[in-house]
Amino acid sequence: MARSKSGGESGTIVIKKYANRRLYDTETSSYITLELLSQMTREGRDFVVVDAKSGEDITHNVLTQIIMEEEQRGENMLPVSFLRQLISLYGDSMQSMVPQYLEASMEAFRKNQQQFQEAMQGAFAGGPFAEIAKRNMEMLNAAASAFKPAMPAAPAKAGESADEVAELKAQLAALNAKIDKLGG
Repeated sequence: MARSKSGGESGTIVIKKYANRRLYDTETSSYITLELLSQMTREGRDFVVVDAKSGEDITHNVLTQIIMEEEQRGENMLPVSFLRQLISLYGDSMQSMVPQYLEASMEAFRKNQQQFQEAMQGAFAGGPFAEIAKRNMEMLNAAASAFKPAMPAAPAKAGESADEVAELKAQLAALNAKIDKLGG
C-alpha cells in the first residue's frame, strides 16, 4: 500500500500517542480513548498509532493494551491454556510462523462467521427454517380452529353420494348420544 506524507497508509487514520499517554486522532483533530480505538477496530476502520515524539509505529503495543483492558473487564476470550501455549512459542523455532498462522486462522474464522450469518438470514427467508416456521404456523392455525365455534353443516354437494351423507348423519347421531349420556 502506498504511504502518504502524513506517515500512514492511504485511507489509514494516524493516531499520535503522547508521553502523557493521551491519544490524538489526526483525522478529527481530537483526543480519543483506547475504548474509541477498540470501537474503531470493531468497525473495521484502519489506523496506525505512532509515538508523537519519535514517529515510531506503536500500533502493536496499543492493540495489545486494548486486548488487556478488554480481558480485565471480564470479556475473556483468550483461555489460559491458549495464553500459555502462545507464551511457550516465544523463542521457539516455529515462532516466525505463528503470526501468519494466527492471521490465517482468524481470517478463516471471520469468513465462517460471515457465511453462518448469511446462511441464517437466508434460512429464514426461504431455507429450511422457513419451512419449519411455515409448518409451525399451520399447526397453530389448526389448533386455533379447533377452538372456534362449529359452523352450520354445509349442504351436500351434488357429487356426494347419499351413502356418505347417511354415514355422516349416523356418526353425528352417535356423538350426540354419547354427549347426552355424559351430560345426563
